[in-house]
Amino acid sequence: MQSTYNGQDLPKNGQPIEYSAGQFLVPDHPIIPFIEGDGTGRDIWKASQRVFDAAVEKAYGGRRAIRWFEVFAGEKAFRQFNTWLPDDTVSAARDLRVSIKGPLTTPVGGGIRSLNVALRQILDLYACVRPVKYYQGVPSPVKHPEKLNIVIFRENTEDVYAGIEFKQGSEDAARLIGFLNDDLLKGGKKKIRADSGVGIKPISIFGTKRLVRSAIRHALETGRKTVTLVHKGNIQKFTEGAFREWGYEVATQEFRDQTVTERESWILGNAESKPGLTIEEHAALIEPGMEFGSPSFKASVCEEVKGVLDTIGKSHGNGAWKSKILVNDRIADSIFQQIIIRPEDYSVLATSNLNGDYISDAAAAQVGGLGIAPGANIGDGYAVFEATHGTAPKYADKDVINPGSLILSGVMLLEFIGWKEAARLIETAMETTIVQKFVTYDFERQLPGATKVGTSEFATRIIGNM
Repeated sequence: MQSTYNGQDLPKNGQPIEYSAGQFLVPDHPIIPFIEGDGTGRDIWKASQRVFDAAVEKAYGGRRAIRWFEVFAGEKAFRQFNTWLPDDTVSAARDLRVSIKGPLTTPVGGGIRSLNVALRQILDLYACVRPVKYYQGVPSPVKHPEKLNIVIFRENTEDVYAGIEFKQGSEDAARLIGFLNDDLLKGGKKKIRADSGVGIKPISIFGTKRLVRSAIRHALETGRKTVTLVHKGNIQKFTEGAFREWGYEVATQEFRDQTVTERESWILGNAESKPGLTIEEHAALIEPGMEFGSPSFKASVCEEVKGVLDTIGKSHGNGAWKSKILVNDRIADSIFQQIIIRPEDYSVLATSNLNGDYISDAAAAQVGGLGIAPGANIGDGYAVFEATHGTAPKYADKDVINPGSLILSGVMLLEFIGWKEAARLIETAMETTIVQKFVTYDFERQLPGATKVGTSEFATRIIGNM
């Protein structure tokens, strides 16, 4: 490990977080890198850091403290080092393992877009984790925002975000279209128009299973009762549909004692409520209209029923399945209405990359928006926590922006390193501050009788409420 990054010495009174045998080893004075961020990032980082330090001091009375270490990306890095993302910044995130960052700009001509891509690739941060829950007092467009309490595990490295695409009119696009039309699609009705841009959507067994594995582990560790596989497999059977099938394989093969699938729960429930059913009668209950199916389809459903009863009838029967984590799946477009009309039915969502991107922001809109939505990119041995919103440059250095997204990302960080007491202090104090109606302008304009405060004063009132 280096002792200096970007010309800055590591704090002498701190120690790095280590990782061994699948576990993070966190000292009492961990060195945690931070990227201040561009635009309003400067304001929200200053406010958030004060909140973090106050909570840690309050919770542990000086026994623990974070040794913050600034690393650089974005405009600040470009001004100092003539690069949007210095190599030392990536090295610090890798060597020190757990870091946090504010929002970063996307300069004209590209550049900083590669920050998250680089960190995800180098550190293999394959899970984008977005908890979405309601804090009392936050203005919401729905009647019962308190019913929504989910954690989204979005696959972070594949799907259309793999960045494999070819521009319309380019030689590469023409070659690929020619290969598809003249070879793979030859003799069929499907053809790609010659004037198309073309993208590739890879979804792998490896990428899917490790994402779903993380989601199920999280449910087990936190006592959540359902894990929902979100996909568009009704249309894209060999990518989105495969995501669903591989997700169920993880649940039934790697977590057999702790999980039950939705269809298995139907079979086991029917066996308990209607003893004496034949296999065919069981099959008809879980597949209404089965009599209209082909003989092979009927046989497959009967085989499924028999397999469930034979393999987990004893271990999961007699009501035992009700205490297991329920693993189900939902079509991606359906989940948008489900989290509005039946939010209490969902707890952990495991999604492919693009679906997770959409769903994360849509869910956040129900509980206050991106200004209060936290997030993290997590892999095996590394984690980067981040504000989920943009830089809002027109509000930069005006001390007006809601720091909630970064503050709650810090709550995630504290939970991640096991400092749960400090995390709860921040959450409780922030909620109290909002209930007292001392809020930044984005909430104040929606809350009758609220007092508008700036970024720094919002943080000060949170600290006071600790």
